[in-house]
Amino acid sequence: MAMPNSRIAIAVLAKAPVPGLTKTRLIPTIGAHAAACLQERMTERAIGTATAAAVGPVTLWCAPDPGHPSFRELVTEFKVTLKRQPDGDLGARMLAAMTAGPTLVIGADCPALTPDHLRSAAAALLGGVDVVLIPAEDGGYVLIGTRQPQPALFDGITWSTAGVLADTKARIAAAGLTARELPPLWDVDTNDDLDRLERELPHLALL
Repeated sequence: MAMPNSRIAIAVLAKAPVPGLTKTRLIPTIGAHAAACLQERMTERAIGTATAAAVGPVTLWCAPDPGHPSFRELVTEFKVTLKRQPDGDLGARMLAAMTAGPTLVIGADCPALTPDHLRSAAAALLGGVDVVLIPAEDGGYVLIGTRQPQPALFDGITWSTAGVLADTKARIAAAGLTARELPPLWDVDTNDDLDRLERELPHLALL
């Protein structure tokens, strides 16, 4: 059964592009400054993708806080809302972003994500499923959406491992929730991912 509210919120979780704070796994290869520049470009792309999807309001959940100038520039360009990410692990921060109703949560690590992907995920929630996922090729996921908060999906997960998706799907099944899984996408975490970014989305690449 479709939900009466046809608007699906999108929450984008992103770290400020501060050298040494973000994309730390790539710093040995490209340096802290370039890693921060990459984070800034990818956050802007994620916000642009989210607003272009036009499925509902977009909120940028900022870490450590919304004060970085690049976050303020995104408000001017895209008219998004800024909020500070709460303390806690990734699960706690994603759950906090989902408390206002039907919500899709993404990060800034998946440049392959398009507005159509977000529209398909929103349509799944509107169609009545409890949870929608877009897996990451590395075993995690690049998007999770729920019709209402589901704390059991986030508590006690070992994040940034190849088992995140499998653990989450097991939680979904144990809770008796319905789910839809969309085709997987790739994100940018490793040197091989940087090479793929240069090949497939060269306007975002720094090298």
